[in-house]
Amino acid sequence: MQTLPEPPRYVLFDGVCNLCNSAVNFIIDRDPKGRFKFAAIQSAPGQSLLARHNATVLASLKTLALIDGGKIYSRSTAALRIARHLGGLWPTLYWMIIVPAPIRDALYDWIAGNRYRWFGKRDHCRIPTAQLSSRFAGAEDVEPTESDPDRTHPDG
Repeated sequence: MQTLPEPPRYVLFDGVCNLCNSAVNFIIDRDPKGRFKFAAIQSAPGQSLLARHNATVLASLKTLALIDGGKIYSRSTAALRIARHLGGLWPTLYWMIIVPAPIRDALYDWIAGNRYRWFGKRDHCRIPTAQLSSRFAGAEDVEPTESDPDRTHPDG
């Protein structure tokens, strides 16, 4: 019996934020199985994924978001759920999920609120290299498919 491939988990990030782009590189380096795909929140695939999951409020660019198993997670919960699937010792951080989200998110929001000042900002969203392009969401990730009839085309 052949096992079906795991559906991708989508990490949505602020494409002009240097800290966020470094986080994407960090995840890619620790995700050799390619479990995660990425999209800048500002990109068409990112906007379509947010709309598809009724999470357009996250388009404010102040949060990292994770789409996993049809559910969307943001802020510290997204970061911890991502760490849970990385190589090395990073999954051990997942125990922090027991800390109430408002406490975790207060620290997350403080860092997010200062990220441009501390880490800088790019003029344009990241463009993946040819080698990494398969790790970034594209049209195939947002187009309707026969196996997903509820999916709507991003243009309406």
